[in-house]
Amino acid sequence: MSVTVRVPAKVNVQLAVGAARPDGFHDLANVFLAVSLHDEVTAVPDADGLRVTCEGPDAGEVPLDRTNLAARAALALAERYGRAPDVHLHIAKDIPVAGGMAGGSADGAGALLACDALWGTGASRDELLEICAELGSDVPFSLVGGAALGTGRGEKLTGLEVGGEFHWVFALAGRGLSTPAVFREFDRLAEGLDIPEPVADQAVLDALAKGDPTALAVAVSNDLQPAALSLHPELGDTLAAGRAAGALAALVSGSGPTTAFLAPDAGSASDIAGVLRASGTCRDVRTASGPAAGATVLGS
Repeated sequence: MSVTVRVPAKVNVQLAVGAARPDGFHDLANVFLAVSLHDEVTAVPDADGLRVTCEGPDAGEVPLDRTNLAARAALALAERYGRAPDVHLHIAKDIPVAGGMAGGSADGAGALLACDALWGTGASRDELLEICAELGSDVPFSLVGGAALGTGRGEKLTGLEVGGEFHWVFALAGRGLSTPAVFREFDRLAEGLDIPEPVADQAVLDALAKGDPTALAVAVSNDLQPAALSLHPELGDTLAAGRAAGALAALVSGSGPTTAFLAPDAGSASDIAGVLRASGTCRDVRTASGPAAGATVLGS
């Protein structure tokens, strides 16, 4: 028997970051939108114990040991239900690796749901979300999908209404960025400044609810963008190329280095993608739309 789960990437249409907390984390107001780039995680019984394999773009950059969030998810579920984590997890990657689109978090949520179904643990949604929050700040949203406001570290979710489809173009950078490194750079740039408490921008929430890409373009923001640009200045050229190609908005996705471009419609997204692909400012370009469903069992 095997179970395959499809899980989406995300883009942050708002990422407001507070000052560093005593525990080293930051309070966030994180408006997530799941988009139609997906990884698939397949769980198969394996008498030899826990094993992770991966295929797809940049699969060689994915750790296959127990630091992988998919492996950690299987271990956490097995420990909670008192069973051996005897499972082979195979990840079919399509979400950019180390790209600020929660690909690792998606794999963690996908593995958790796949192992739950494979082992018949019958964990409740709340239990799964609790384990997700222990694994990482973005993992709960990868399970839920759609659109949500994440507070705390981003793990406390409130679902958001979305009144239409939003079309995006994602430009993939030539090298990755470490999320902890970006937060450290945020702290360095913010040293001596008065950092306000992060709150959701009502204009962002209203634009999502109305399904209005023009209004959303005016409101999107990412407090980590200056830090990502400081560490990876070439991203500025990509952002400029996307704006020149007709994007309604251009921003770094999460901690980067993937850059996200909001388009008026699917046709415009295709045109923007073509210009970006020819610009020489990125290594690849993808189009997607949102909202997308969260982690979903495809079959067993």
